[in-house]
Amino acid sequence: MLLEAIYHQPKSQYAYAYDEETLHIRVRTKRNDMDRVSVVWGDKYDFVPDKITTTEMEVFAKDSLFDYYQVAIKPPFRRFAYAFKFEKGDRTVFWNEVGFTEDSLSSSGVGMLWSPSGMFEFPFLNAVDVHTPPEWVKNAVFYQIFPERFANGDPSLNPENTQAWTHESVPTRDNFFGGDLQGVIDNLDYLQELGITCIYFTPFFEAFSNHKYDTIDYLKVDPQFGDNKTAKKLVDEAHKKGIRVMLDAVFNHSGYYFPPFQDVLINGEKSRFKDWFHIKEFPVSTDPLNYDTFGFVPEMPKLNTENREVRAYLLKVARYWVEEIGVDGWRLDVANEVDHRFWRDFRDTVKAANPDAYILGEIWHNSMAWLQGDQFDAVMNYPVTNSILDFFVKDEIDAESFMGRLDAMQIAYPKQANEVAFNLLDSHDTPRLLHIAEGNKDRMKLAALFQLTYMGAPCIYYGDEIGMTGGGDPGCRKPMIWEEEYQDRQLFEFYKNIIQLRKDHPALKDGTFKFLSAEKDNKYIAFERTDENDRFIIVMNSGDTKQKVEINDMEPGKFRNLYGTGSYEVENRVLSLELEPLSAAVLKEK
Repeated sequence: MLLEAIYHQPKSQYAYAYDEETLHIRVRTKRNDMDRVSVVWGDKYDFVPDKITTTEMEVFAKDSLFDYYQVAIKPPFRRFAYAFKFEKGDRTVFWNEVGFTEDSLSSSGVGMLWSPSGMFEFPFLNAVDVHTPPEWVKNAVFYQIFPERFANGDPSLNPENTQAWTHESVPTRDNFFGGDLQGVIDNLDYLQELGITCIYFTPFFEAFSNHKYDTIDYLKVDPQFGDNKTAKKLVDEAHKKGIRVMLDAVFNHSGYYFPPFQDVLINGEKSRFKDWFHIKEFPVSTDPLNYDTFGFVPEMPKLNTENREVRAYLLKVARYWVEEIGVDGWRLDVANEVDHRFWRDFRDTVKAANPDAYILGEIWHNSMAWLQGDQFDAVMNYPVTNSILDFFVKDEIDAESFMGRLDAMQIAYPKQANEVAFNLLDSHDTPRLLHIAEGNKDRMKLAALFQLTYMGAPCIYYGDEIGMTGGGDPGCRKPMIWEEEYQDRQLFEFYKNIIQLRKDHPALKDGTFKFLSAEKDNKYIAFERTDENDRFIIVMNSGDTKQKVEINDMEPGKFRNLYGTGSYEVENRVLSLELEPLSAAVLKEK
């Protein structure tokens, strides 16, 4: 045993409440180092030998260095004292908060041998502390819309010098095509046919730019998109079709023409709004820049969310769009640069308006500090995004690396956060999926198939489903192609069918997830998704050659392919099949 590799941290993603009666306990060991790992547990006030329970744990994730074990336990009195038991060959080692002991469990030496003193503890499972994201998100399929580029439903709102909207339109960083909210209303049937259940809008508040991340008025729809009445109509009509709506909150920074910032520019140190921003000296200057901004963009001054008036204003905004307009969630731009206290107040405000609202943070790195139940429900899952692209699209990593990366995300957060993580493959901030795939639609389909059969909430960027392409900003922000002769309708049907497959089978949404095959130097993977009703084996070949796949140690079963044809049966605990290059099989147990 390599004891130095063992790791656990109480009250973290290694020990947390999954629901109001269930704890998830995890521990890390060196990969393939243990024959058996168990948790030894009991009530911290009654931790005596005849009332101690030993529960074996299972490996639920692994990477190139470590195995990660997990077990779910329901402590009878919601109090929990525990240690770990490691077995290898004829050696047994116990581990508690004090350290390691051979053969028997002992405490710190204070009091009785079986005193909980020295044991790890989850002192009490308080229901109010449980991280409980909205249940509907597990079943959601999101669709991201860049409002200026989706559809022009009311030409009378067009800005000056609006460009012609065709399949050949070329976006720039500052041109306009006349997209608006009425255009979205007009195309809700299209989204419903595709199978979308929630629209994610980039900002549509009044702003100077075409992207609207430089807000002028947070309580007003930009006049080029319509008005607040149109926004309310959009939300109501979407809800009638079973489609929710999530807005983009730009609370890290405002726009240059935000009236309080304009007041600071005019009145300088005498402005009543000078503390709404982070001004280093007066007069305010853009060259050299002497105030904090998003990045180094002078047009986006950073808001001081520690200021009481700023907080009150932004929380009013958060409440207004949920209560008065009826939106179902907020995506939080540059969320990691805003103070945690503000986000706690934000959560309280939004959940008071609608307990079922979804709060999603834009964070590109490990986000555990925001996912403890007091701030965000989930984050944009960029580590998973990049892993999917690297394996299926760019062909840059092997199956073992892919598995390790995804399993690392499983251990990075509590399960309930992973169940509602926002899984995107591209967006207004990145090159389009088909562009990354260099036009290879087979690779694109593999990435989308994995996304739509993996845990978390998948999001499709507008136009991907009909074959739109384009590089980074502004290329990824082309106007939606509505001329059907320029749409890839076969690709549309692919997305429609896979979305329906996900909807029809809960196991593909919130069932257990487990890799069955992901070997070093291989280009194919196999994973299992199961619930109480269904068992799926998904096998995917991202290689350019035909692959014979053998999955060992399988429970008996017969399967039919829902992503193609053919039936398969486990024989002598082995499931065998052949996959053509860049192909997949979605096998459902009969």
